[in-house]
Amino acid sequence: MADITTVDLVQIVFWFLAGCISFYFSIGNARVWTSISMGFFLIFLSQLYVIEKALDMPWTAYTQLEAIHYIIGTIAIMVMTHGFQEYYIFSRTLELGGSKAAVYLTVLGVVAASVVFVFINPEPQYTVLRNISMIENTTWVFLSLVNLDMVRKIYVQIRDSVIAKGFIGFGIVFIALFLWKGAELYLQVYNWDADWNIIMQNLGGVVPDLYQGRRGFSATVHDYAGLFSGLSVGGTFIYLLKLLR
Repeated sequence: MADITTVDLVQIVFWFLAGCISFYFSIGNARVWTSISMGFFLIFLSQLYVIEKALDMPWTAYTQLEAIHYIIGTIAIMVMTHGFQEYYIFSRTLELGGSKAAVYLTVLGVVAASVVFVFINPEPQYTVLRNISMIENTTWVFLSLVNLDMVRKIYVQIRDSVIAKGFIGFGIVFIALFLWKGAELYLQVYNWDADWNIIMQNLGGVVPDLYQGRRGFSATVHDYAGLFSGLSVGGTFIYLLKLLR
């Protein structure tokens, strides 16, 4: 467990909590919560890989698993975004199409197709894994901004309802997620991240020791925003649960 940081543990616990509570919301006729709950549950699965790696589970030696971990993280934010878009439409029209089974089967099919894609292609090396990680971070940064605007629109539509303040909480969550993933993406774009340092060491190269202030500040933003994203998402769902009881 030595490689698991406090940020990792807090995120895993609170993402699991968020996934459970959002799944609880989707039980019964609350079809509108189905995609959102699936998104939060997939994030938990994605973050769970950190524990598996720290415990040195035998299957973590396969780089394909790490690639799948990043891809599931990407699918998670896409499914969640679809859920908030559905909620916005529902808040305006009180109409919702499709079924819960269709959402579950579609997400399962996309994950299965991604697994097949990874295993029929060459085993991903560290540079490839870093590229996949950058795609995940880019998707999170862009869709966090989209979701921030979406929850604002939902709040305007339902501001007189019991759960309206819960969507202010979601706004705080997506600001934290934007900073968390954005800081990591910034470090990757300029080759200042830890993975690039390891790759250069393996190649016998040296990473220039420049811009230490910006690198340190970005790493600090990444750590604190990651911690706050876990706390805020857990707190938001606990608050929503309290409002709906």
